[in-house]
Amino acid sequence: MRRLMLLRHAKTESDAPSGRDQDRRLEDRGLRDAAEIGGWIGRHPPFPDCVLVSPAVRAQQTWDIAWAAMKGLVPPPLVESVPELYGADATELLHAIRMASVSDPKRLMLVGHNPGMHELALALTGGGDAAGRKALTDNLPTAGLAVFDFATVDWDDVGFHRGKLVLFVSPKLLKQASSD
Repeated sequence: MRRLMLLRHAKTESDAPSGRDQDRRLEDRGLRDAAEIGGWIGRHPPFPDCVLVSPAVRAQQTWDIAWAAMKGLVPPPLVESVPELYGADATELLHAIRMASVSDPKRLMLVGHNPGMHELALALTGGGDAAGRKALTDNLPTAGLAVFDFATVDWDDVGFHRGKLVLFVSPKLLKQASSD
């Protein structure tokens, strides 16, 4: 069994001072949401063994803040900045996942961007949590986390429509659940 966690970066500023999209930083809400989703991950095992992060500032910040919230609760994963995740479409992201077979983690997390991450989540879903699938249909929101299980022992066998959506969670959904 292999577990894949797709984490979209948290809420960002509209424009970076440099004018470069890759330099956009998290805004205040993004800082809070990244900490909230990181804390949630830290309280809900199993945890990622390996994390692949887009080199964009907002993705790096999301991971750093999420990790700070879960540090001490989970064993430290292997973390790599992967340039190919920036601007990647679903097929390119799937290729990055399959490349994980080199280090062969049992649980892999990607921290990246829409539209590719949302497209990948939709394309991987072959079953699983019906409420999560419905919520994920429209969007993978900022700081949203989609978790998939694959009945395989090799990342090379991960493919479209083969994943079981275990859960979909976001800071907004966590707030709704805590107010119920």
